[in-house]
Amino acid sequence: MSTALETLKSRLADVNALHSAVALMDWDQQTYMPHGGADARAIHTSTLSRMAHEMFVADETQKALQGATPEGPDDEALLRVVKRDLELATKLPSKLVEEKTRLASVAHEEWVKARAENDYASFAPTLARMFEIAKEEADHLGYTDDPYDALLNQYEEGGTAKDVRAMFDAIRGPQVELVKAIGGQPKVDDSILYGDWEEAKQREFTLMLIKEVGFDLERGRQDTAPHPFCTGWSIGDTRLTTRFKPYIGSAIFGSMHEAGHGVYEQGSPEKWDLTPLAGGVSLGVHESQSRLWENIVGRSLPFWKRFFPQLAEKFPVLSGLGAEGYYRLINKVEPSLIRVEADEVTYNLHVMVRFEIESAMLKGELDVKSLPDAWNAKYEEYLGITPPSDADGCLQDVHWSQGSIGYFPTYTMGNLLSYQFWTKLQEDLGDTDALIEGGEFGKILGWLRDNIYVKGRSMPPKDLVQHVTGRPMDAKPYLDGLKEKYSDLYGL
Repeated sequence: MSTALETLKSRLADVNALHSAVALMDWDQQTYMPHGGADARAIHTSTLSRMAHEMFVADETQKALQGATPEGPDDEALLRVVKRDLELATKLPSKLVEEKTRLASVAHEEWVKARAENDYASFAPTLARMFEIAKEEADHLGYTDDPYDALLNQYEEGGTAKDVRAMFDAIRGPQVELVKAIGGQPKVDDSILYGDWEEAKQREFTLMLIKEVGFDLERGRQDTAPHPFCTGWSIGDTRLTTRFKPYIGSAIFGSMHEAGHGVYEQGSPEKWDLTPLAGGVSLGVHESQSRLWENIVGRSLPFWKRFFPQLAEKFPVLSGLGAEGYYRLINKVEPSLIRVEADEVTYNLHVMVRFEIESAMLKGELDVKSLPDAWNAKYEEYLGITPPSDADGCLQDVHWSQGSIGYFPTYTMGNLLSYQFWTKLQEDLGDTDALIEGGEFGKILGWLRDNIYVKGRSMPPKDLVQHVTGRPMDAKPYLDGLKEKYSDLYGL
């Protein structure tokens, strides 16, 4: 007769298989599925999501959890994680989970079309229902002060709207001051980075980069999607996507960003594969790895001293820039419309806009009809620019079509944590510039694996940050890092 722990693990494996099937279908929808398959895909994914939810919250699962006796530290961690996940899941009705999944599948196709045609009105009714579902989720999950708390907690354990506002308060002043100081310097002309770049050559170059930094292409792949993302269902199968646009850096840094997510997923211990302990502990920590590889490594001068010759070989028009010239152009600071292509200094201003819009929507202070105007007003206030279209404004992100509301603040958390982890890594490894220029990415990846990736979800995110760096999340390393880098770039 099976023990309660064995029964629990068996049920968790079945739930994982169902979630993996949904993830695979979602990846396919965003990469290869014909548009005509959207309605059927919505039925398939919503049904499987409902089945997974019902199996997870079933009495049998809860009884197995209650009766399970851990046989070691791994089991203790597993039971803690499952208890948290189950406490959240049991509060959400299966019908709501099914509706949200079905709506997200349909909404993705509507969003792609609405963005391509700059037709916000066609997407607005679906977006309105998605925010209604988010409000219902918050009510079911429960909160004390702010409905945002309930949603954020799903992505960042223990996170609250109050924490987010405190985080933004800590960085707003120094970042605005830095933006103003840079704005007083001569403008950087990066027009050479825009053009008609051959997609095949970009693909070859980005695949070479992600392989060099440690993404294992025997256990992963990279495809094209309207909005870059990383997904996966095993440490042996992690999928990245990128996109190709007139800006040469779009695919390069999109690929580096998603590869950062990918190496985190591939770094989970094999013994935890297909269990709740595998993968990233939170979206904030996950984002720290994508931003670390994209910005701290990928936008550094040593990185381009190593890889610029290969880039110039594929695109000779760039040859005259040299590594240092290219480095200066890709780190140009200028308020821009698109979050995923924003520079490091202004990026968090984009996140602030989304957080404030979401908060207002959840509290009933803003409605879907007024959302584009509110978005444009905040872009004018924070970045001094007004989107010329909704396609470059409130329709630019895929997240709301997926129902990922309460997600955006984790991007700024990731920015702060990327520098905090990197500071500790530098203390331990020494001259990281030499490692990067020498192509010794294995030492950097090894440190990250040993200190972060192998922990999976075995400890709460705040505990992990404390364990690795010796202190809670702190804005100082991030602010110091930006000031040092951009003071040098702009001669401040």
